Amino acid sequence: MPIIVQKFGGTSVADIEHIHNVAQKVKNEVDLGNQVVVIVSAMAGVTNQLIDWANAAVSDHDDREYDVIVSTGEQVTSGLLALCLQNINVDARSWMSWQIPFQTDNNHSKARITDIGTTAIRNSLNSGVVAVIPGFQGVSSENRITTLGRGGSDTTAVALAAALAAQRCDIYTDVNGVYTTDPRIVSGAQKIEKITYEEMLEMASQGAKVLQTRSVALAMRYNVRLQVRSSFEDAPGTLVLNEDEIVEKETITGIAYSLEEAKITLRGVKDRPGVAGRIFGSLADASINVDMIVQNVSENGETTDLTFTVGKIDLSTAVEVLGELKDEIEFANVTTNPNVSKISVVGVGMRSQPGVAKTMFTTLADKGINIQVISTSEIKVSVLIASDYTELAVRALHSIFELDNPSQLES
Repeated sequence: MPIIVQKFGGTSVADIEHIHNVAQKVKNEVDLGNQVVVIVSAMAGVTNQLIDWANAAVSDHDDREYDVIVSTGEQVTSGLLALCLQNINVDARSWMSWQIPFQTDNNHSKARITDIGTTAIRNSLNSGVVAVIPGFQGVSSENRITTLGRGGSDTTAVALAAALAAQRCDIYTDVNGVYTTDPRIVSGAQKIEKITYEEMLEMASQGAKVLQTRSVALAMRYNVRLQVRSSFEDAPGTLVLNEDEIVEKETITGIAYSLEEAKITLRGVKDRPGVAGRIFGSLADASINVDMIVQNVSENGETTDLTFTVGKIDLSTAVEVLGELKDEIEFANVTTNPNVSKISVVGVGMRSQPGVAKTMFTTLADKGINIQVISTSEIKVSVLIASDYTELAVRALHSIFELDNPSQLES
């Protein structure tokens, strides 16, 4: 029998009524003759409450105990869903991470999966029992509860789908699929029927919030077919799959944006070997991710200006790290700008269709939007602009690439 993994996020299990709704969706999949594994998040708001309690107890907490506290939300949901399933005559049981086991490293609050035991789960599925599993958590080699960090429940679902060789992993959320851009900004945004792993990875990393990059990368690595679906309607969602499964590949699949960027410029940096490595190495050591980078060398070749972006939440820490390096790397000054946004056009068709960058840049120029930084990959062009122009840029690009035309999205 095919194995289907279903993952339900916090809004999908927000309260008991929602959990009963989820139980019916699980039953529908069982009635189709599938073996079903369900991954659940904590009920909406529960994790935040647990975090508040942990922070109220002590300001400087032990990460191991912190994980014990914040992991309980998903455990409660899994037990409640199992009860609701049993109430509609679906044989189900809840599992804790240590019972599977869902093995991780010892890096508490942002653990990485190292191994998943499947024997007990398979035996249970083969006996006709739905497995309900809390997302976001695992167990370390020291036999302590760990949590997987942001997007942890999606990661749990995809990893387990890979381990079980599941036919599909359905990610249920409060939207009914992946759209060409944010429908709140562009009313003509269209739901995408099929999108490649690479496109979804770029869309997620450039600001689209439907799926976390970590789970998409895992799905691509292990060839797990994903489907993004709504918990509140029965319409088909968006399939995330291999490029060779999509017959017609449009030049541009979507427009992503992120308001979570900040720009940093180091001026008058001594232009000598090893300086860039020292700068970005120190930022990496502080767990600060650097995205877009541009370097301009002065006419005399002795100094350079180095501009790059970091997450807005990391801006103050990044400035502190750079301040500690000033005497060593000898730069004149550092300037910052948190009022920027990153706009990206994404599509695998860009590989064979020239002119995307030209169209993008010309369109923005026609709207009076100045480009501060440019970054490209094989299937993406990103620009950094003033955040005040975000919605104007997204609408203009969505229109110029004809993404508000439904025929563009048919495969």
